[in-house]
Order: sequence, then structure tokens, then C-alpha cells
Amino acid sequence: MAVDEAAAAAKGKSLGAADPRLQGISDAIRVVPTSPSQDAVDMFVERYRGMGIAAVAGIEARGFIFGPAIALAIGAKFIPLRKPKKLPGEVFSESYVLEYGMDCLEMHVGAIEPGERVVVVDDLVATGGTLSAAIRLLG
Repeated sequence: MAVDEAAAAAKGKSLGAADPRLQGISDAIRVVPTSPSQDAVDMFVERYRGMGIAAVAGIEARGFIFGPAIALAIGAKFIPLRKPKKLPGEVFSESYVLEYGMDCLEMHVGAIEPGERVVVVDDLVATGGTLSAAIRLLG
């Protein structure tokens, strides 16, 4: 029932009779029907399936949207690359320069084995600093 109600909310149908709280939540959510493209994950899967990819590394935060779905579809593990002090346990860190300062990515120790092939997923590349840090971290 909750899934049907959520689908109705996404399509703009009234939920008031079911539960007025649901209508309030629905009214507060901005629906962008063309984002992300339904084909986005499929395009990555078609490209990387069968290439021996062992892991998909998603850069926080938008790499967490597509990364797990791609990893699951190609039979790979997902590795979150996070901002400092977000991951529990022992981590590796890699600092990098942004156009407006410095930042850092962290990854769990043991998340990847030497020689494993990895796809890195992020939302955009501006300076390449984050991607370079991810590659160094995974290397």
C-alpha cells in the first residue's frame, strides 16, 4: 500500500483520503521527471558488463546514487569514497586541491585488492582533482 501511495504522490495524485500527512510530504517533494534519466544506469551496465570489473567506487555524495545500482547489475562490489570521518573503522585518506580550497576522500582499508579493476562514479568533473584523488586512493 505504501508503495502505491508513493507512486501516486509522484504522479501528483491526491492522497488526502489515505493519510493527510502523506499529502503534506508529497507536496514538499520536488519531482523532476527527467532526472535522472531512466537509461543512465543501463548505459553504464552495457558498457562495463563482462569487462571483469571487480568494484564500483562511488564518490560522495552523488556517486552513491548510481554506483550501487551499477555495481549490483554487473556483479561487482560497491566501495564508498567518503568525506573525512564519515566511515567507521580504519581508512586510507587522500587529500586533493579543489578550485576553492582543499578536501579529502577516505576509503575503508581492505576495500580493494591489488589488481582489481574499478569503475569510479561521480556526478561531474570540473578540475579533475576529486577523480585524481580517487584514483590515487584506489591505486
